[in-house]
Amino acid sequence: MKPWKTLTRELVLDFNRWLRIESHKIELHDGRVIEEWPWVVIPSFVDVLPVLEDGRILCMRQFKYGVGEISLSTMGGMIDEGETPEQAARREMFEEMGCEAGEMVFLGKYASDANRGCGLAHLFLALDARQVTAPDSGDLEEQELVALTPAELRAAFMAGEFRMLSWAALVGLGLMYLDSHAPPALGQENVI
Repeated sequence: MKPWKTLTRELVLDFNRWLRIESHKIELHDGRVIEEWPWVVIPSFVDVLPVLEDGRILCMRQFKYGVGEISLSTMGGMIDEGETPEQAARREMFEEMGCEAGEMVFLGKYASDANRGCGLAHLFLALDARQVTAPDSGDLEEQELVALTPAELRAAFMAGEFRMLSWAALVGLGLMYLDSHAPPALGQENVI
Protein backbone atom coordinates (compact mmCIF):
# COMPACT_ATOMS: atom_id res chain seq x y z
CA MET A 1 0.00 0.00 0.00
CA LYS A 2 1.23 3.46 -0.87
CA PRO A 3 0.42 6.54 1.24
CA TRP A 4 -1.37 9.57 -0.15
CA LYS A 5 0.74 12.67 -0.80
CA THR A 6 -0.18 16.21 0.22
CA LEU A 7 0.70 18.43 -2.73
CA THR A 8 -0.56 21.78 -1.38
CA ARG A 9 -2.34 23.20 1.68
CA GLU A 10 -4.57 26.28 1.65
CA LEU A 11 -5.88 27.93 4.80
CA VAL A 12 -9.67 28.38 4.56
CA LEU A 13 -10.53 29.41 8.16
CA ASP A 14 -8.32 30.35 11.11
CA PHE A 15 -10.46 30.36 14.26
CA ASN A 16 -7.66 30.90 16.84
CA ARG A 17 -5.71 28.02 18.30
CA TRP A 18 -8.77 25.79 18.66
CA LEU A 19 -9.69 25.30 15.01
CA ARG A 20 -8.31 25.77 11.51
CA ILE A 21 -9.82 24.51 8.30
CA GLU A 22 -7.57 23.78 5.35
CA SER A 23 -8.11 22.60 1.81
CA HIS A 24 -5.49 20.10 0.67
CA LYS A 25 -4.62 19.06 -2.85
CA ILE A 26 -3.71 15.38 -2.55
CA GLU A 27 -2.41 12.65 -4.79
CA LEU A 28 -3.88 9.21 -4.19
CA HIS A 29 -1.92 5.96 -4.22
CA ASP A 30 -2.90 5.37 -7.88
CA GLY A 31 -1.82 8.84 -9.09
CA ARG A 32 -5.27 10.47 -9.20
CA VAL A 33 -5.33 14.02 -7.79
CA ILE A 34 -8.09 15.39 -5.56
CA GLU A 35 -8.06 19.19 -5.88
CA GLU A 36 -9.97 20.01 -2.65
CA TRP A 37 -9.70 17.66 0.32
CA PRO A 38 -11.11 19.16 3.54
CA TRP A 39 -8.74 19.06 6.53
CA VAL A 40 -9.61 20.06 10.10
CA VAL A 41 -6.75 21.16 12.38
CA ILE A 42 -7.57 20.80 16.07
CA PRO A 43 -4.84 20.50 18.71
CA SER A 44 -4.05 17.05 20.01
CA PHE A 45 -5.71 16.30 23.31
CA VAL A 46 -5.67 13.95 26.28
CA ASP A 47 -8.41 12.03 28.04
CA VAL A 48 -7.74 10.56 31.47
CA LEU A 49 -9.58 7.98 33.58
CA PRO A 50 -8.42 8.11 37.23
CA VAL A 51 -8.61 4.94 39.32
CA LEU A 52 -8.76 5.92 42.98
CA GLU A 53 -6.74 4.12 45.63
CA ASP A 54 -9.91 2.33 46.81
CA GLY A 55 -10.52 0.93 43.29
CA ARG A 56 -13.38 3.23 42.30
CA ILE A 57 -13.05 5.10 39.02
CA LEU A 58 -13.56 8.85 38.89
CA CYS A 59 -15.71 10.25 36.08
CA MET A 60 -17.71 13.40 35.53
CA ARG A 61 -21.33 14.03 34.69
CA GLN A 62 -21.80 17.16 32.61
CA PHE A 63 -23.70 18.79 29.77
CA LYS A 64 -21.59 19.01 26.62
CA TYR A 65 -22.71 21.41 23.90
CA GLY A 66 -21.45 19.20 21.05
CA VAL A 67 -23.27 16.18 22.45
CA GLY A 68 -26.43 18.16 23.21
CA GLU A 69 -27.22 16.38 26.45
CA ILE A 70 -25.92 15.40 29.85
CA SER A 71 -23.35 12.63 29.62
CA LEU A 72 -20.89 10.74 31.73
CA SER A 73 -17.39 11.70 30.67
CA THR A 74 -13.76 11.16 31.36
CA MET A 75 -11.71 14.31 31.81
CA GLY A 76 -9.16 15.91 29.61
CA GLY A 77 -8.21 18.77 27.39
CA MET A 78 -5.81 20.13 24.83
CA ILE A 79 -2.07 19.52 25.01
CA ASP A 80 -0.38 22.89 25.51
CA GLU A 81 2.69 23.84 23.49
CA GLY A 82 5.81 22.34 25.05
CA GLU A 83 3.90 19.71 27.06
CA THR A 84 4.19 15.98 26.62
CA PRO A 85 0.88 14.11 26.51
CA GLU A 86 1.52 12.71 30.01
CA GLN A 87 2.25 16.18 31.40
CA ALA A 88 -0.99 17.44 29.86
CA ALA A 89 -2.90 14.47 31.31
CA ARG A 90 -1.53 15.13 34.80
CA ARG A 91 -2.27 18.88 34.52
CA GLU A 92 -5.82 18.33 33.27
CA MET A 93 -6.53 15.75 35.98
CA PHE A 94 -5.32 18.16 38.64
CA GLU A 95 -7.33 21.10 37.24
CA GLU A 96 -10.57 19.27 36.50
CA MET A 97 -10.66 16.77 39.36
CA GLY A 98 -8.12 18.02 41.89
CA CYS A 99 -6.31 14.68 41.58
CA GLU A 100 -2.78 13.39 41.41
CA ALA A 101 -1.83 9.84 40.45
CA GLY A 102 0.97 7.46 41.32
CA GLU A 103 1.20 5.90 37.86
CA MET A 104 0.01 6.95 34.42
CA VAL A 105 -0.67 4.11 31.97
CA PHE A 106 -0.62 5.20 28.34
CA LEU A 107 -3.40 3.35 26.49
CA GLY A 108 -2.64 4.70 23.04
CA LYS A 109 -2.80 7.56 20.57
CA TYR A 110 -5.79 7.58 18.22
CA ALA A 111 -6.93 9.73 15.30
CA SER A 112 -10.27 11.44 15.84
CA ASP A 113 -11.13 11.24 12.12
CA ALA A 114 -9.13 8.90 9.92
CA ASN A 115 -9.39 11.09 6.79
CA ARG A 116 -9.95 14.66 7.96
CA GLY A 117 -7.51 15.29 10.84
CA CYS A 118 -9.42 16.62 13.86
CA GLY A 119 -6.62 16.12 16.39
CA LEU A 120 -5.09 13.07 18.03
CA ALA A 121 -6.46 11.64 21.26
CA HIS A 122 -3.88 10.45 23.81
CA LEU A 123 -5.63 8.16 26.32
CA PHE A 124 -4.40 7.53 29.87
CA LEU A 125 -5.43 5.44 32.85
CA ALA A 126 -4.28 7.12 36.09
CA LEU A 127 -3.62 4.50 38.79
CA ASP A 128 -3.54 5.12 42.55
CA ALA A 129 -5.22 8.49 42.07
CA ARG A 130 -6.14 10.60 45.06
CA GLN A 131 -7.95 13.87 45.38
CA VAL A 132 -5.57 16.45 46.85
CA THR A 133 -7.54 19.66 46.29
CA ALA A 134 -10.88 20.93 45.06
CA PRO A 135 -11.25 20.97 41.26
CA ASP A 136 -10.63 24.36 39.65
CA SER A 137 -10.81 23.80 35.91
CA GLY A 138 -12.16 27.12 34.75
CA ASP A 139 -14.26 25.15 32.26
CA LEU A 140 -17.54 26.54 31.01
CA GLU A 141 -19.51 23.40 31.84
CA GLU A 142 -21.01 22.52 35.19
CA GLN A 143 -19.36 19.30 36.32
CA GLU A 144 -20.29 16.74 38.92
CA LEU A 145 -17.59 14.27 39.99
CA VAL A 146 -18.86 10.69 40.14
CA ALA A 147 -16.91 7.77 41.64
CA LEU A 148 -18.03 4.43 40.18
CA THR A 149 -17.08 0.88 41.02
CA PRO A 150 -15.67 -1.09 38.09
CA ALA A 151 -19.04 -2.90 37.78
CA GLU A 152 -20.93 0.42 37.74
CA LEU A 153 -18.50 1.83 35.16
CA ARG A 154 -18.93 -1.25 32.95
CA ALA A 155 -22.74 -0.98 33.18
CA ALA A 156 -22.66 2.74 32.28
CA PHE A 157 -20.28 2.00 29.39
CA MET A 158 -22.49 -0.79 28.05
CA ALA A 159 -25.59 1.43 28.40
CA GLY A 160 -23.95 4.08 26.19
CA GLU A 161 -23.75 6.72 28.92
CA PHE A 162 -20.37 7.98 27.63
CA ARG A 163 -21.60 9.94 24.60
CA MET A 164 -18.28 10.93 23.00
CA LEU A 165 -16.11 8.49 21.08
CA SER A 166 -12.81 9.22 22.88
CA TRP A 167 -14.54 8.85 26.28
CA ALA A 168 -16.08 5.52 25.28
CA ALA A 169 -12.77 4.31 23.83
CA LEU A 170 -10.91 5.27 27.00
CA VAL A 171 -13.44 3.58 29.28
CA GLY A 172 -13.40 0.39 27.17
CA LEU A 173 -9.60 0.29 27.01
CA GLY A 174 -9.34 1.16 30.71
CA LEU A 175 -11.70 -1.66 31.70
CA MET A 176 -9.75 -4.11 29.52
CA TYR A 177 -6.49 -3.00 31.15
CA LEU A 178 -7.94 -3.33 34.65
CA ASP A 179 -9.38 -6.78 33.83
CA SER A 180 -6.02 -8.03 32.53
CA HIS A 181 -4.08 -6.61 35.49
CA ALA A 182 -6.44 -7.62 38.28
CA PRO A 183 -4.95 -9.68 41.09
CA PRO A 184 -5.95 -13.36 41.04
CA ALA A 185 -9.21 -14.23 42.77
CA LEU A 186 -8.88 -15.26 46.40
CA GLY A 187 -7.82 -18.89 46.56
CA GLN A 188 -6.76 -18.95 42.88
CA GLU A 189 -3.10 -17.92 43.31
CA ASN A 190 -1.69 -21.42 42.78
CA VAL A 191 -4.13 -22.72 40.18
CA ILE A 192 -2.43 -23.87 36.97
